[in-house]
Amino acid sequence: MQTIFDSKTLPAAKRRQAWQDAICEIYLRVDCAAESQSSYDGFVREIRFGEVTLTDTLSSPQSVLRQSRHIAQLEKDCYYMGLAQSGNINIRQAKSSMTMHAGVGALFDANEPYELRCDTKLRSFWVELPRQAFASRFASERPPLTAHLNLSRGLGRIAVEFCSALALEGANLDPQSRARLGEQFMDILALAISAEPDRRPPAEACVQSGRLLLVRNYIDEHLSDPNLSLGDIAKKNGISLRTLHQLFHPMGMSASEWLRTRRLQRSYDLLSSPQHETKSITEIAYSIGFNSSSHFSNLFRTQFGLRPSDVRKTSAASGLS
Repeated sequence: MQTIFDSKTLPAAKRRQAWQDAICEIYLRVDCAAESQSSYDGFVREIRFGEVTLTDTLSSPQSVLRQSRHIAQLEKDCYYMGLAQSGNINIRQAKSSMTMHAGVGALFDANEPYELRCDTKLRSFWVELPRQAFASRFASERPPLTAHLNLSRGLGRIAVEFCSALALEGANLDPQSRARLGEQFMDILALAISAEPDRRPPAEACVQSGRLLLVRNYIDEHLSDPNLSLGDIAKKNGISLRTLHQLFHPMGMSASEWLRTRRLQRSYDLLSSPQHETKSITEIAYSIGFNSSSHFSNLFRTQFGLRPSDVRKTSAASGLS
């Protein structure tokens, strides 16, 4: 994902004002008031999937207000779908109010006045959905505004898992594949929000998407097993090896490439985490299924353009700043 803003690149005393200038006044076009006047902790990362824009954000406690004067300057006509990863935020629009948190997503109109208030640090995905294309997926030609979406089970969970996969792997895909996945993401979100049967994606595609998510979840739960094989993954999920490969084909990578990428991503998280700073790089490599430290280091550098030791040094320096 492309980094639009990251407060860690600035001195603490300048972060809040920089966030307001760069993000609130230019990128989002809203009024923004942060609770803390001394510093600000936040980032904005973005990637596009055709007409759909996916943003991964971290924000400190703040209030956000979009008014008519902001809307008059907007060039896009769209909806926002919020899928929180941690923290919570209250959303007010028209006469409706709702709280979005890790178990509940929210859909609202980006081109109507709204107010957001967050009293905690919030990590969230925000999905920008083109109005006409998304509305056409509903029988009424209009999605329910400030709609709640249960993210803990069923289609809501599938939607948020799909979103996480897009954020993680989207940069590795070609523009055509990203555009197709953007269309599929709108299908899944619309299906999750509305139970209208005539607006569902084809049954086979829906089943395949759900099965893929289950397989990815299984892989994530067994990354530490050095003997995890594609045969084991297929058998435990009740599918053939051929079906396993077919499931990953739309993502532009093989199942083995996905497994390797997830292990490398997990290793990056562990290396940058203060909770694991006492573990050696070799220990971390072995803990996520690699059985060769040198092989792990080569794969890591190919994937991220950095050595594992570089990530650890950067994390340590950041913790001292």
